[in-house]
Amino acid sequence: MTTNTKGSRFVAAAIAAAALVGAGGGAATYAALGSGGTTVRQVTVGSSAEPTAATTGSSIADIVGRTAKGVVEITVTSPGQASPFGGTGQAQQAQGSGFVLDKQGHIVTNQHVVDGAQSVSVKFSDGTTYDATVVGTDPSTDLAVIKVEAPASILVPLQLGDSTKLRVGDGVVAIGSPFGLAQTVTTGIVSAVHREITAPNNYAIPDAIQTDAAINHGNSGGPLLDLRGRVVGVNSQIESDSGGNDGVGFAVPSQTVRTIVSQLLSSGKVEHAYLGVAIESIPGSAADTLGTRAGAAVTEVRSGSPAAAAGLLPSSRTRTIDGQAYPTGGDVITAVDGRRVSSADELRTAIDAKKPGENVELTVLRNGKTTSVQVTLASRPAA
Repeated sequence: MTTNTKGSRFVAAAIAAAALVGAGGGAATYAALGSGGTTVRQVTVGSSAEPTAATTGSSIADIVGRTAKGVVEITVTSPGQASPFGGTGQAQQAQGSGFVLDKQGHIVTNQHVVDGAQSVSVKFSDGTTYDATVVGTDPSTDLAVIKVEAPASILVPLQLGDSTKLRVGDGVVAIGSPFGLAQTVTTGIVSAVHREITAPNNYAIPDAIQTDAAINHGNSGGPLLDLRGRVVGVNSQIESDSGGNDGVGFAVPSQTVRTIVSQLLSSGKVEHAYLGVAIESIPGSAADTLGTRAGAAVTEVRSGSPAAAAGLLPSSRTRTIDGQAYPTGGDVITAVDGRRVSSADELRTAIDAKKPGENVELTVLRNGKTTSVQVTLASRPAA
């Protein structure tokens, strides 16, 4: 399931270099892939949110002192590209960051950091380097787990926090290896929550954390910490016209990290439930004028998908209200298994909570009438 969006310039926060030419920010960067682009959504902050980054009397230096040893630099070697004259070119190297998850040597990073890796090495804060193996990756959330066989004495696990309790304005700390400068620390605030960014395989990653803490190429996979030193996100992307830091960075939230990493540790892979629609939000402010209800408007039904098998209907036209075009003439999904959904994000969250093979009941507004549609979810295709 994807969301139709307007394009923006987003790049992965990794740094790549050809073996001999030192081309910074090359092969390991990507724009917001596909026609969907990346959405930056309006912040919604509930009044009941509890602070996770409340000041505890610790300075930034104290936080760094407790956590920096758990942050690592990751170097990935990938095969050279095929030469038009036959054979392949020299191997490519890319750098990113990561953090220690446990005393068994598991390390969390971004999928795009280790994508296509021929070999992976991990450098710890004391300068020691160990070879690593890839345990599993999930391009749909841009997360990966790798593993090193290192002494327990240098493995300093970082604690996962609860990203759902973050508030706009909470202080955060980013640690990583931008441009290969290991153990670089930057600070800032949570600029927004519930943002949506685009994964390497074009699927949407919901609930991303936006921060103004400086994030550059090489920070990919490193932790975003709250002021208690807990990991609340994995730094993944920046929005930038120049390719450098413009004060708009994004992290995959720790609640997503917790769910995905547990599956990667268990089986080395993640299966996401798949409906097979592109969707756009119909807000309550426009619903009455459009003659519909707030929900997720279906704008595209993918061929061969569960949505196609269930007969969901995509929009056939648009209507503009106050300068904003909204899809009309198709289905608007308003509930999943009787639970109300009032936006594209809420529908995506509801489907993400399901498993492939599960049967769900969608409440759909079609031609002004409410109907129920039964759908058997599938496994999300690679792209």
